Amino acid sequence: MDIRKVKKLIELLEESGIAEIEIKEGEESVRISRMPVAVPMPQYYAPPAAAAAPVVSPAAIAAVAAPSAAAVRNENIVPSPMVGTYYSASSPTTPPFVAVGDEVKPGQVLCIIEAMKMMNQIEADRGGRVTAIMVKNGDPVEFGQPLFVVE
Repeated sequence: MDIRKVKKLIELLEESGIAEIEIKEGEESVRISRMPVAVPMPQYYAPPAAAAAPVVSPAAIAAVAAPSAAAVRNENIVPSPMVGTYYSASSPTTPPFVAVGDEVKPGQVLCIIEAMKMMNQIEADRGGRVTAIMVKNGDPVEFGQPLFVVE
């Protein structure tokens, strides 16, 4: 079958929205599919449950229950609004958008999160001083994961 015919079939498949097409000309046949070949999904197993619950001391419970000094101070954690890859700058050769100790204004770009090949700028929701950056450049981030602490 002529390669031009195959290319034309691919174009028709893309334009029409059809998932799969098969053409036979004499002894030759071509099958074009937009669907990926089925790959078996990996199996995940949970670890066995512990035989006994761990013993927790009253002092440990009090330490967890008491608010820490960081929680009492007026700090604002900027969480990740999506799952993706964290980038501190717009390119590897440019300086980071913010560093620890920088003053930020509302709407100022703090970082970029790449999600599905889209670069999403994450902006400060309020002004203040960046006191901590919780992730490193190129790290994967989860929804709600703390990125910055703005005081």
